[in-house]
Amino acid sequence: MNSLKKYGLNYLKGMAMGAADIVPGVSGGSIALIAGIYQQLLDSINSFHIENLLLLKAFQIKEFYARVNGNFLLSLLLGILTSIFALSRVITFLMDEYPIPLWSFFCGLILVSAFLILKNIKRWSGGVVLALASGTVFAWLVTNLPPMTTTDAHWFTFVAGAIAICAMILPGISGSFILLILGKYETILMAVSQKDIFTLGLFAAGCLVGLVSFSRVVAFLLRRYYSSTIGLLSGFMLGSINKLWPWKLVTAWRMSSKGHQTPFLTENILPGTYLEKVGQQPHIAWAMGAFLLGILIVLFIEWLANKLQEV
Repeated sequence: MNSLKKYGLNYLKGMAMGAADIVPGVSGGSIALIAGIYQQLLDSINSFHIENLLLLKAFQIKEFYARVNGNFLLSLLLGILTSIFALSRVITFLMDEYPIPLWSFFCGLILVSAFLILKNIKRWSGGVVLALASGTVFAWLVTNLPPMTTTDAHWFTFVAGAIAICAMILPGISGSFILLILGKYETILMAVSQKDIFTLGLFAAGCLVGLVSFSRVVAFLLRRYYSSTIGLLSGFMLGSINKLWPWKLVTAWRMSSKGHQTPFLTENILPGTYLEKVGQQPHIAWAMGAFLLGILIVLFIEWLANKLQEV
């Protein structure tokens, strides 16, 4: 029964990761770090090495499944896929109709999470502060990059998957936003909606290659330079607020594949000037409520995790 509860909880964490990865600006890696499964996720991914893969060749499926922490990965993957297929339209609807509360919610969630994660650093040094500052600046610059016009060739779908998955496992840097920069976000979202197996297969193959390669780099840094790496990852989360800021002025538009005008370039503005510049209400009360909800959810997760450790 305890195992069922544990993997049921992992499934819900996977759903949260999947929901986050749909939004261009929120990272599934941030959710994994907040939920306390980031290190376990990296270790499980890194267990896909030659020695364990040879077990498949020898048809030792049960042994292979146990060594790669199969129950954990399967419950997490099922949760992620559930969100991607079930919530993609809901998230898209909220982004279109209620963007200010949605972005405010994620702002609160990410900000408080970054500070809670920084509590794990026992000894501060100049190197840790530099890593924190570097991560913040890097994420800030990445979120200012404009979307590109890229090739529709199949090989680039594979490459986009490899690059985007690296961002997806990095807290603060959104894989969806990287896809947006690479000009592939709409292509992949449409492939999900239309169940385009070929495109999704190419993308998934790229994700697999990028995931197995990059996760080893992050795991190595966490083992050798734990405090500095945590500082860097937290910096990524803080810097991502630039993308999550709820009040934006669209400075350039583009035509989507469906013939709709969609925002191409935006700049952050203060809520006090939002009505004047955009012509819409800033909904400050809704924003504050959503912001506090994000904070409370993270604090509840933190409290619940501590209670479970005491049991």
